[in-house]
Amino acid sequence: MTAAALVAATSPEPGRDCPLCPRLHDFIADWRQREPSWFNAPVPTFLPPEGEDAVRLLIVGLAPGLRGANRTGRPFTGDYAGDLLYSTLIAHGLARGEFKARPDDGLQLVGTAITNAVRCVPPENKPVGAEIATCRTFLVPTIARFPNLRAVLALGSIAHQSTVRALGQRVATYPFKHGGQLQAGGITLFSSYHCSRYNTNTGVLTEAMFVKVFSEIAEFLRS
Repeated sequence: MTAAALVAATSPEPGRDCPLCPRLHDFIADWRQREPSWFNAPVPTFLPPEGEDAVRLLIVGLAPGLRGANRTGRPFTGDYAGDLLYSTLIAHGLARGEFKARPDDGLQLVGTAITNAVRCVPPENKPVGAEIATCRTFLVPTIARFPNLRAVLALGSIAHQSTVRALGQRVATYPFKHGGQLQAGGITLFSSYHCSRYNTNTGVLTEAMFVKVFSEIAEFLRS
């Protein structure tokens, strides 16, 4: 195992120049040349101001969007998916403030953290299997860093599958289903279709479907 991989095995956050996925590393390097004012690095987990001990819900997305989180440096910030996600979080008391699609908009999470299964932006928003598996070396310690974690919401089938594996379970035993609720590794795993513009435009996911998942999560966290 390389020194970089050893560090990755124990750290929940990759370094700014993480070299573990050469294709993603080179893609980001190219965009640093094109858009030097953008974040252009692995996007860190978004935490509530009260810190790790306050987190009871972890939301896992797929990967940063090129002009969304890769540009702004905050998960789901700068593209349509964030508009739906953060408005729903605010409505259910899982975030406070006003979401303005900027990392300095002052929005704060409440008992919630947000991360991605793959921390670096992939070309065409499509990470390959090896990249998903490699980045799970960060997802595993990310889940472990929250001592009071009760629930994980996986957005989309790839995030669901990677989370199941990160929890030490078999994907065949825990299939993805929108609105699903499973017990896995001592955590309750909720799943939803990803809140991407494509899914909402095609009717795969409606706002009512998304809100229903969060209503179930909020009720679970109150129990």
